[in-house]
Amino acid sequence: MTTHTDEHYYVPHGSHWPAVGSLGLLFLMVGVSSWLNGADAGFYVMLAGFAVIIFMVTGWFGEVIGESQNGLYNAQVDRSFRQGMSWFIFSEVMFFAAFFGALFYARNMVVPWLGGESNNFFTNLLLWEGFESTWPTNGPGNVGGEYEVMPPFGLPLINTALLLSSSVTVTIAHHALIAGKRAQLATFLAATFLLGFVFVYLQGVEYVHAYQDLNLKLSSGIYGSTFFMLTGFHGMHVTLGAIMLTIIFFRVLKGHFTPDKHFAFEAVAWYWHFVDVVWIGLYVFVYWL
Repeated sequence: MTTHTDEHYYVPHGSHWPAVGSLGLLFLMVGVSSWLNGADAGFYVMLAGFAVIIFMVTGWFGEVIGESQNGLYNAQVDRSFRQGMSWFIFSEVMFFAAFFGALFYARNMVVPWLGGESNNFFTNLLLWEGFESTWPTNGPGNVGGEYEVMPPFGLPLINTALLLSSSVTVTIAHHALIAGKRAQLATFLAATFLLGFVFVYLQGVEYVHAYQDLNLKLSSGIYGSTFFMLTGFHGMHVTLGAIMLTIIFFRVLKGHFTPDKHFAFEAVAWYWHFVDVVWIGLYVFVYWL
């Protein structure tokens, strides 16, 4: 095994994976846009795009893992990986900030305005007479019909406990890795991604309950749209995080990572803690307030 030890800037070799990824994104965007505009073939083009992207991610990350295991990366590359992951998580923070901002704008500005507050009595009297500024609401047009809100207890509370527990288990796994306790590492890492997948399953159960029993849907006005956009995108992030943790678990079983060289593990742990923190804010502002 040859270790790359010099600290000069690392120049990666030529790769075909960016071109493959671009092709996959092209198929994906064309397929989605065609499907939404009524072309039945668009659905299959979209699936082809997804397949190409999955193929690209699998192949590209496989090469990176192999290069890392063969000692081709120096300290500068490690720093660049850390900076890249930090900026990626920051972009995800801004992503969710936009949705939380939309929720704040709707609840604290738009709905009171439609209800006649802030001297906008003409809006209330002339456009939507009798509309009361209350939350949750599906607007003065009663968009989507009558519905019930999702209570904070039951499945949402259970899911909160699951994610908080998973944050503890991934931290224990990290300390076990640093201490060289491989069995403990594998056990708590497995517990982490299993808790994540259980969370996703229970969120699916919650959605079925919302649609079938509460008549709460994505089309249920501003409350329904913000509820499903926030919880749905968060659920997608939990799914991706659980998949990444599963891959890290199998790498642990293959003997990858050492106490002083394990950034891939750290990167996924950072992402998982981010997902947990977002859920806490989501649980408070969407379910409770």
